[in-house]
Formats: sequence, C-alpha cells, structure tokens
Amino acid sequence: MHQPKALQRIIDTYFREPSRSVSVKAGTQVLKQDGYNDKLYWVKKGELSGYLNKENSELTARVFRVEQGMFFGVHSFFSRTFVASTTVIAETDSELAWIDLNTEAKESEIYGSFSEQFMPVMVHELAQRQMITGIQALEKEKALQKLYAAEQMTTLGQLAAGIAHELNNAVGVLSSKTEGLQSAICQFLAESKPEVSPFIDLGICAGQSSTSAEARKRAKELQEKYGLERDQARQLARAQPKGDIPDFWLENLDEALQYWDMGRDLHDMRLASKHAASIVRSVKQLGGTDHARQPDIDINDTIHKSLSLLQSNLRRVNVVLRPAVLPTITASTTELVQVWVNIIKNACDAMEDTQEPQIEIITRHSKNRLLITISNNGPMIDEATRRKVFQPNFTTKKGGLQFGLGLGLSIVLRIVHSYGGTIALKSDPEKTKFRIKLPIA
Repeated sequence: MHQPKALQRIIDTYFREPSRSVSVKAGTQVLKQDGYNDKLYWVKKGELSGYLNKENSELTARVFRVEQGMFFGVHSFFSRTFVASTTVIAETDSELAWIDLNTEAKESEIYGSFSEQFMPVMVHELAQRQMITGIQALEKEKALQKLYAAEQMTTLGQLAAGIAHELNNAVGVLSSKTEGLQSAICQFLAESKPEVSPFIDLGICAGQSSTSAEARKRAKELQEKYGLERDQARQLARAQPKGDIPDFWLENLDEALQYWDMGRDLHDMRLASKHAASIVRSVKQLGGTDHARQPDIDINDTIHKSLSLLQSNLRRVNVVLRPAVLPTITASTTELVQVWVNIIKNACDAMEDTQEPQIEIITRHSKNRLLITISNNGPMIDEATRRKVFQPNFTTKKGGLQFGLGLGLSIVLRIVHSYGGTIALKSDPEKTKFRIKLPIA
C-alpha cells in the first residue's frame, strides 16, 4: 500500500520494533467498545473491522474496516481518553504493530514533538473515516431507493390484482353472453333460414384459419377460376382456404359469405373472451401476494400463463413452443410465472432491432429434473455482461421508456435457487440461451 512520505517515515521509525508486534487469529477481539486502550495500532498484515453497539440495544453495525497499512485506536490514543469507541475484531489472521504511552518521540529536533510528528496519522485517519462515511451514506441512499422501488412494485401489484378482479367480472359477463348469443342466433336461423346454417356453422367452428398472405394468394386463384369480384374472392378465400368451392356456396355467394362472416365474428368473440379471461387470471396471480407452494403444478401451464401476460411484447416475435409431457412438481405458480416473464421480457427487449425475432421454449424431463430452455436470436451478450446479469441493480436498460431497476434476473436467480435448481446463460452470435434445471422432488 503506497503511503505519503511523512506517513511512511512514521511507520518505519515507530512500528518496526519486533517486540511491539503481535499475531492474532481470525475472530480475535483486539479492542472492546468502552474498554481501556492506551495503544495506537498499525496493521502489518490482515484485515479487521470496527463494530459499534448501541447502548442498551442488540443493534450492532460495522462502522469501519482496516487492512494492511492502516491504523486503529487513533481516537482513544490521541484524545487521551484511553476508552475504545468501537469493538475491533480480526476478520482474517492478522499481524499488528503498536506504540503506547511509553513510546518516546524520535528525532524531535528535526521533526518536532510526538504530536507534531503524528499529525499526518491523525489527518490520514480523518480522511479515511470521512471517505467511509460518504460511501456508507451513498449505500444507504441506494438501499432506500431500492426500498421505495420495491414498495411501488408491491403497490402496483396490489392495484393490478384489484383491477384484474373487476375485469374478471366484466369478462365473465361477456363470455357467458357471447355463448348465449351464439346459441340464440343458431337456433333462430335453423328455424327460419335452415339453408344458411352450413355457412354460419363453418364460421363458428373453424373461424379464419389462414394467414393474410395465404388468403391473398388463394383469392387470386379463386378470382381467376370462378370469375369472382376481388372482394368476393378475398372473403371466400378466408372462408374456404383449401380445395374446390362447393356448388351451394356459389348459388348465392354474397349471402353465404354474409352468414359465414357472422359465424366467424362469433367464433372470434368467444376466443377473445376466453383469452381475456386467461390474461386476467395471470395478472391476478402475478399481482397477488400468495407465494405458497402447491402440489401438482404443471410447468408448461405456467409458461402459457407467462406468454398470455406478454402478448403485447410478443406481437412481432415468432414464439416456438416445444413442450414435453412433464411430471408435476410442488411449486408456486406465481413464482414460476415471474421467472418466465422476466426472461422472456428481457429477450423481447434485446430483440428490438432484430429483423425476424424468434423465441424458442423447450421443456424436457431427464434424471429426476425438469429442463427448461428459453432461447432467442437477438444480439450476443458479451462475456463481461454475462457475468453481471444476475447481480442486483445491474441493468442495460437506460433512457426513454427502456428503463430497468436491474432486479429482474436477480429475482429469477433467487427463485430458481430456492427450488434447489440452477440457471445458466450462454450466448453466441446466433443464439442467446437460458437453461433452467428444477428438481422434481
């Protein structure tokens, strides 16, 4: 440790005497708070900590740390109170040198009195303590900010659970009314216009299964083959995505398409209400405070809940899900949904500039463990970042709306470890992959 010249002279002059040197084992109490001390110690080797205990309280805090080249016992020695202000304990095996009240000033005709010579020690220690106090203040402020953020997230979760409860009532009404409306319309048409039943039934049962690109291609073929108008061909392509068109469709095509369209709308309304109900259930779960672990939890089901929550993030992402039939485990659905949501959300953010973003989720069962792999084709994560991603407060999302508290993956790590599981991250130019292993029992 590099010392200023005046300080180095003091060390060489006063702290090299072998008879005033002692070795202490880790855990040794060198000074006791409010105990007698008439020595100034210099640390030749090792590390020690000073602890302050509040009077009539069990509250104890570490207030300073000293290592090789540093001093302690400064206040009690130079103030001549001879009462230690803290308890000092060796954290590692250490070697100490000291001076006491019997130590005489050396070369006083050149360097002045004992107090004058030791002024650099007092100034040095004051500077060290001021720096430690500043660092502690910064750490306290950081801890408070984390506490405020956690409190905000808790409040947000409670609000989300309350809103989800209200939405669930509304979605439930929509779902039941949609089913009732569908039954009433079908019954009415079966009695009054039975000839249109095949069209509305096809719309209700199958909906629109083809993509927009497939429908456009099919429409061109139908337009040429049957001499249809452009709008007719497009609508018919959605209703009949494959094969030849039955004659009874072409007899009164506009009416057939009208009732198919009505059936498709009922089909989509029913699906949308079920999807909304699924999202509401997931939000209630994620926003809830019940993290109790229950038996018979299906990992695949928790992944589906996570994907439902992230629909808006996944609109432009191709999600490939390869689930295996898995044994159930004892777990908290809320905790597992948190794990998948954090990983998948991070992947979506990372692929913001990726041309054809894709997330692949694979679940497997091997040797009494569940293996869950979540990979994406976003940019490679460099080695330095990979080493830090699971650390609290580390985030790469800064500026604008892309902000982060740096807590997501540290929460993931904590939850996975609480199950006795492991999580690993690998990344190369082609793929970034999170691999989670969870024990079945």
